[in-house]
Amino acid sequence: MDVGFDGMDIMSDMAHLLLVDDEEDLLAPLVFALEQEGHSCVTCGSGRAAVELLDRDDWDLVVLDLMLPDLSGTELCRRIRGNPRTRDVPVIIVSARGDEFDRVVGFELGADDYVTKPFSLRELKLRIGALLRRTARGPVGSSLLVSGTIEVDTEAHTCRVDGEPCDLTVLELKLLTAFLRAPGRAQTRTELRTSAWGSSYRIGERAVDTNIKRLRKKLGEAGDAIETVRGVGYRWGG
Repeated sequence: MDVGFDGMDIMSDMAHLLLVDDEEDLLAPLVFALEQEGHSCVTCGSGRAAVELLDRDDWDLVVLDLMLPDLSGTELCRRIRGNPRTRDVPVIIVSARGDEFDRVVGFELGADDYVTKPFSLRELKLRIGALLRRTARGPVGSSLLVSGTIEVDTEAHTCRVDGEPCDLTVLELKLLTAFLRAPGRAQTRTELRTSAWGSSYRIGERAVDTNIKRLRKKLGEAGDAIETVRGVGYRWGG
């Protein structure tokens, strides 16, 4: 379902959105609310249909349900992040599975936001708007962060160690970026959690520790720069 505007000028901030969910009664009011904001929406009810649409067009944001009738939402999110054409497209997961484990998995797959069902239509619309504004702003100043042998390009969402690509998850890259932007400063787990997951989620401290442990391992010897500050959190000492 492609929702357009008859007799209306296209707004300068109009976004092209893909909404993937097999619950049509849930999508209808969301599409109506988003079109009132001036956005163009396309909906589909299966993961395989979404794959075709993702390859066929350019998208500004994807709203994705995890429980789809064919290809799972987790697999679809993994494909979005693994495809150079779509890897930078913001993804909001909408799911009835709302415990901490499911949210952590969603973020580890590369989701930018996670909303549980049943959700407030107004809240979801505001989250979509906030994510679109954040994406549109782009990086401030230089997108390249360098510390020792580590280089992070915040615009390209890439990391290199000793000149070689380092395959980090979205969460790991966000944590590393938070460290590189504040070298030498001890950051609490709450601060790091906000940098990686945002301020709206009840993610436990264990998730922060787990992701930092993985980040250290992937960075190899360079990961020794992530220092544990007893009673506080972590610090980038590189």
